[in-house]
Amino acid sequence: MRIVVVGDVMLDVDLAGEATRLSPDAPVPVVDVSSVRHRAGGAGLVARMLAQDGWPVTLVTMLGDDDAGRQLRAQLAGVRLVAGTSGYPSPVKTRVRAGSHPVVRFDQGCEKTPVPDVMPAMLRAVENAGVIIVADYGRGLAANPGLRKLLASLAGHVPIVWDPHPAGPDPVPGVAVVTPNMAEATRAARSAGAAMDGPGPGDPAADAAGILLQRWGSRAVLVTQGEEGALLLRQGDHSPRNIPAPRVEAGDPCGAGDRLAASLAVHLLAGRDLPDAAALAVHDAADFLAAGGVAALTDTAAGGRGRERTGPLAGRRTTEPLLLARSVRESGGKVVATGGCFDLLHAGHVRSLKAARELGECLIVCLNSDDSVRRLKGPERPIINQHDRAELLLAMECVDAVMVFDEDTPDAALDRLRPDIWVKGGDYQGARLPEADLVERWGGRCLTVPFHPARSTTGLADALAKVG
Repeated sequence: MRIVVVGDVMLDVDLAGEATRLSPDAPVPVVDVSSVRHRAGGAGLVARMLAQDGWPVTLVTMLGDDDAGRQLRAQLAGVRLVAGTSGYPSPVKTRVRAGSHPVVRFDQGCEKTPVPDVMPAMLRAVENAGVIIVADYGRGLAANPGLRKLLASLAGHVPIVWDPHPAGPDPVPGVAVVTPNMAEATRAARSAGAAMDGPGPGDPAADAAGILLQRWGSRAVLVTQGEEGALLLRQGDHSPRNIPAPRVEAGDPCGAGDRLAASLAVHLLAGRDLPDAAALAVHDAADFLAAGGVAALTDTAAGGRGRERTGPLAGRRTTEPLLLARSVRESGGKVVATGGCFDLLHAGHVRSLKAARELGECLIVCLNSDDSVRRLKGPERPIINQHDRAELLLAMECVDAVMVFDEDTPDAALDRLRPDIWVKGGDYQGARLPEADLVERWGGRCLTVPFHPARSTTGLADALAKVG
């Protein structure tokens, strides 16, 4: 599974704290910094995500010979680095947040630099790829003529996912898919549209995708649209395909595009066709945000390796359920899933989840979204929002990943996940589970674990209401 990421890296620094007063020198907030986190950004973030999911990944990039460059090498532990020396300061982006609100960002060393030279070792690493992600962040590597010639020659038989940047070059012709966001697609289409009479009336994303498909000569364009999902247009398609995204509560969308590109490459490498791969990647990006986004990534340089595991998950911490399930299966393990609202975690939940985890090599919880809970339980529920419920579940040693679903039943989530074992509480004992027909379609089994009476979310909620 030779995944190669090509592109520019930067050091992201996150300063977080609380702002409770204004500065006496000027009407600006004073942020009392309580945490400082360093992480690899740009193509480095894509590579880190893949490595943290357990995939062998090579990053082809340029690194500065400075303190920020050395910090980047530490943050990229677990990634095979094939890096040239840029000769310029490493770019550093420092973000300051007060609570959940961004305050300011400082950029250092982010000025445009000349197109760098590439070493033969960098080209050899790209030649040996099974799938390639070009994560262009406008620093010049994607414009190198020798690298572009190689990528163009590989595009006919190696899937290439190209994540473009407004300051970077056009993708090479023939790549499998280009993934601009809506702002990038609109800007690129306008620059091309002057000679083409501009986009026509209708869906702006579809109009932009049509122009870019012709301009770039790629096999497909996937325009990402945040919470609205994405729009896919392929060569030869008569109409674009809209891909909806599940609704999630996410404070910081940073990294969602990187997560999508990484997941898209993995699904293409696994042999899925582009529409299926794109739909799965959109959901993977939503799952990533629902599980905390970049804030939930472990700090590699600080020794953060997640929870210790044995077997297929040894040394790995992941929150992307579909990638986790695939990794476990490829290692010969069994994927176990269970589902529910988990509105107020109690001892009965903990015991049932522990019992479910013992049945296989990983446990994935299918979690009802806030809207789903409201439809099932009434307008006063949930008591705890889906982001916090997912975070609490992931804090448990027995839970490996959480998949949030928006429907009234987990059927659609199960069809995507396809677990080997679907687990319900023992209160279903003696009855055929509602999901049994679906799970048995792919050879899965439905099992029950012991039910613990007198322990329920409704009972806890009623007790809290009486106390209140």
